[in-house]
Amino acid sequence: MHPEGFLEVITGPMFAGKTTELIKRIERQIFAKRKAALFKPAIDNRYSESEVVAHNGLRYDAFVIPTDGKGVEMIEDITKKEGFEVIGIDEVQFFPMPVVEMLNRLADDGVYVIASGLNLDFKGDPFPVTKELLVRADNIVYLTAICTVCGAPATRTQRLINGKPAPRDSPVILVGGRESYEARCRKHHIIP
Repeated sequence: MHPEGFLEVITGPMFAGKTTELIKRIERQIFAKRKAALFKPAIDNRYSESEVVAHNGLRYDAFVIPTDGKGVEMIEDITKKEGFEVIGIDEVQFFPMPVVEMLNRLADDGVYVIASGLNLDFKGDPFPVTKELLVRADNIVYLTAICTVCGAPATRTQRLINGKPAPRDSPVILVGGRESYEARCRKHHIIP
């Protein structure tokens, strides 16, 4: 379906189905007899230590990678050593900026790269890694969720602390699920 050497980015807020879409695309490539693999950041152990798991329970085995420069090198080394034709990276926003050039290089070398990550942090600011990948992408899949307040299309992720919007000075990275986050539309996304 996609030519060799292709960089695709799946983005949007939490609960938009990004991981489900990533797994679906990897499975499709495997059905097409292409050698494919998934990578996930080690810090995302919400549902599994060794699998990429969507909020709907869909799961897939993955290489677990530290979110540092060494981890970025590991993705490239494993991809080349194993001869993967297609790779998927879940939660790409957790990796450091060098992941952008590395994924771009793999695409230049003929690998079909699918990177999935959040568009914006809880404050509504772009994640730098996702933003840089978007401008280099050959294709962008922008997914929306459903606003938990009004049911409109949601493009933002609301962080909650004890059911209330998190203050602006909260840490940017907090791995969590429905207990900490909701999908919200522009109108109902609140930053105190």
